[in-house]
Amino acid sequence: QVQLVESGGGLVQAGGSLRLSCAASEIIFRISTMGWYRQAPGKQRELVAAVHSGGTTTYADSVKGRSTISRDNAKNTVYLEMNSLKPEDTAVYYCYAEKLTGTYWGQGTQVTVSS
Repeated sequence: QVQLVESGGGLVQAGGSLRLSCAASEIIFRISTMGWYRQAPGKQRELVAAVHSGGTTTYADSVKGRSTISRDNAKNTVYLEMNSLKPEDTAVYYCYAEKLTGTYWGQGTQVTVSS
């Protein structure tokens, strides 16, 4: 079972930036896909970004062009850099990891963007 610990959330003004980190309890090159979902109050959880074992990435249209996801295999950590933040980016952000054994989730980190 993979343990995921997120950090880097917080309160930021619109137009600002944040970097979220997700540290995994095992070597992440064994993990096929890692990424981030988010869930705003009253809304469904949605995919924000994902990075696959080969290095390819996927982004939601809402964050494309202002977010970058990356994985550091040496540190077993995945990062999500978010720029030009908007109030609609406010949500709890969850890190996830996909393996053959299943999908694992972090506890979530709150991101609040004030206008």
